[in-house]
Amino acid sequence: MDRRRWLIAAVCLLPPLGLLLASLVVDEARTVAACRGLALKYAAVVAVGGVIALAGRLRWLPPFFARRLVSLLIVLAGASTLVFGALRMAPGDPVDAILGEQAPPEDRARLTTALCLDAPLVVQYDDCFWDTVLDGSLGYTFDLTPQPVVDLLAANFPATAELAAAGMAVALLMAFPLGLAAALKRATWVDHVSSGLALLGIATPAFWLGPMLLLLFTVSVDWLPSPVRTDMPLAALVLPAITLGTALAAKLTRMVRSSVLEVLHDDFVMTARAKGIPESVILVKHVLRNALIPVVTVMGLQFGALLTGAIVTEKIFARPGVGTLLLEAIAERNYPVVQGTVLLIATTYVLVNLIVDLLYAAIDPRVRLDA
Repeated sequence: MDRRRWLIAAVCLLPPLGLLLASLVVDEARTVAACRGLALKYAAVVAVGGVIALAGRLRWLPPFFARRLVSLLIVLAGASTLVFGALRMAPGDPVDAILGEQAPPEDRARLTTALCLDAPLVVQYDDCFWDTVLDGSLGYTFDLTPQPVVDLLAANFPATAELAAAGMAVALLMAFPLGLAAALKRATWVDHVSSGLALLGIATPAFWLGPMLLLLFTVSVDWLPSPVRTDMPLAALVLPAITLGTALAAKLTRMVRSSVLEVLHDDFVMTARAKGIPESVILVKHVLRNALIPVVTVMGLQFGALLTGAIVTEKIFARPGVGTLLLEAIAERNYPVVQGTVLLIATTYVLVNLIVDLLYAAIDPRVRLDA
């Protein structure tokens, strides 16, 4: 265990030490300053992580929360570095996307300088990325009317969260009845129909299901309003939620079935039946509660995926959201928006996993978070 901690500490110290050595080799003043600035920032991140880990070890913080906070720092630092490098290596020029290829060279040069694209990569990473993260703005959009990326995310995230929550609700309403029925009526026509529906849901792509639902319920029978209508927000959310939640419902149905089947044959279920406890009480209080741990794990992972995987659904139903924002930013080479969106997604994943771990302890008292 001690050897592993020393190895982790050595790996964490490699970036700041490497940047300090690089600052001794290069000659350009801005690059030297950027290398030293990045070294200090990485060293600060490592120091904060070390303090949090020490606080968890000394029980000043719950060890569980200390581990999660350290994981959050690592995920954010790693995700930001990877997305920064990937964007700069991708083909395309943000200046062309904003001004067009026929713009005068003088205008192109001024915009390139304003967007910090003429500086070395290490300078861009320090001045044009990390500094904007630390000041809370996450940078400014690459367009004719720049605005803070954090404001753009704040305006689009609620729509995506609303769609993800609705999709998860649809998935749960479909998965639990089908999964329970399949487990309780194993090897019967109920089980076969439930499994068939689950396979059908997994095999049906959202880019086909969404237009078919629109064509049927909005165009043909006119039961539901167009998704772009703002006077009926709940009704306009029904079709996108069904489109997004169908595939997840199929996965959860199979998970609920397998988990319930596993628990049904445990000794404590047999004991409860021998005591004469009603079958409905056994199912809800004993079977379902003990079968929820793997189901909650999948729910947590998939909910994080819903927040990022709603791009197709948002496009089909012309809804605003983080997925649409990310797709448009990639097409326009809007680096700050892509970087800010990825940071938001990474943070959301870590927070969702934290909530899932808390649910473990609430569902099963045998799970100890301070272990």
